[in-house]
Amino acid sequence: MAAQCVAIAMLSLSSQVVRADDVADVQKLLAAGKNAEALQKADQFLTTKPRDPMMRFLRGISLSQAGRTPEAITTFQKLTEDFPELPEPFNNLAVLYAQQGQYDKSRTALEMAIRTNPSYATAYENLGDVYAKLASQAYSKALQIDTRSAVAPKLAMIRDLFPKDRGSAAVAALTNNAPTKPSAPAPVAVPASPTPAPAPAPVPAPAPAPVPAPAPVPAAKPAPTPAPAPAAEARVDAQERDVEAAVRDWASAWSRKDMDDYLAAYAKDFNGGGKNRKAWEQERRDRIVGKRNISVKISDLDVKVTGNKATAKFRQDYKADSLNISSGKRLELVRNGGNWVIVKESSGS
Repeated sequence: MAAQCVAIAMLSLSSQVVRADDVADVQKLLAAGKNAEALQKADQFLTTKPRDPMMRFLRGISLSQAGRTPEAITTFQKLTEDFPELPEPFNNLAVLYAQQGQYDKSRTALEMAIRTNPSYATAYENLGDVYAKLASQAYSKALQIDTRSAVAPKLAMIRDLFPKDRGSAAVAALTNNAPTKPSAPAPVAVPASPTPAPAPAPVPAPAPAPVPAPAPVPAAKPAPTPAPAPAAEARVDAQERDVEAAVRDWASAWSRKDMDDYLAAYAKDFNGGGKNRKAWEQERRDRIVGKRNISVKISDLDVKVTGNKATAKFRQDYKADSLNISSGKRLELVRNGGNWVIVKESSGS
């Protein structure tokens, strides 16, 4: 029996390794632009595991890159029905709808993505672009101007179904498909009511003997409370001020659309939604420089510093053209030389 259990465990582990290898292979093919090979490998994998969400997701990306938009829409639509808890298929579905000019459908899909995960920053930004396009269409229609002259929104497609900040939890939730049988509650023993003992007859207490007053003892002086080290406190205060200044400089650069200062606020190894640094920087340039006006204001800033790491939590009021969003934001920073740079960024309510 023990040998059989070990064999089953080894088989399960082997299948997980094989799946990870297949997923990595398809992702490499997509990154190299080899859509036909990626699609063939994904289809081959799905013949044995037709419900696998990650491979179906990659298949949708492959179809979209090959220009087979209707099939890609069908793939992502089916994923949203089978796994409504995942925001990424909703986001990519919205991107494809927007490419076809179906902005109302795109807006609905993005709102579903945000409802699924309120911290989904990409969906918020995509939704802002869709709102801007809808407003442009309405304005153009009012003035009887050809809407084709308007700038197309630059919506970002997600290329990873399970980002690092929530990957393990999402994978565990999806791979554990077996329903768990609820355990029956343990019976609770009800204690028997104790029989009350008869009350004893009252006995008169003897008169207390006079006790001589003790000699007065001098009160001990309380030990002095050690004063906090002023140098350490001053150092922490200075670090918090430096982090606060770095966060406000980042918001100011974003508002000014100063891309050099904005990108310099992030660490070199910053992971922008699973993209490499070059692709992430280009996406941020497209989103920021293309806006007419941007205003990023910070309030309720709370900074905590531990050694060379810091966390900044605050309320962010973001305005760009017709978009106005107020949400919570969290930045994780590290000290790099004499500067504090962002290594992780997340949004939420």
